[in-house]
Amino acid sequence: MAFFRKNIGKGQQIVRVGLGVGAAVLAYSFLSGWIALLVGVSALTFVLTGLIRYCPACAVAGIHDRTKP
Repeated sequence: MAFFRKNIGKGQQIVRVGLGVGAAVLAYSFLSGWIALLVGVSALTFVLTGLIRYCPACAVAGIHDRTKP
């Protein structure tokens, strides 16, 4: 993923990973069926975009890390 320009700042990265892990735990603990799968996949997406610090939706919307020039 070296060819993607990072468009998520450190603060947003921490929030994305935290919310993703929390949502995955809640989906596993309290939900069942297809809704648990849907929430789990969404949570995984949040964690992955947080870890690689690149979000395709933010790139399309023109949102980028404001800490870098």
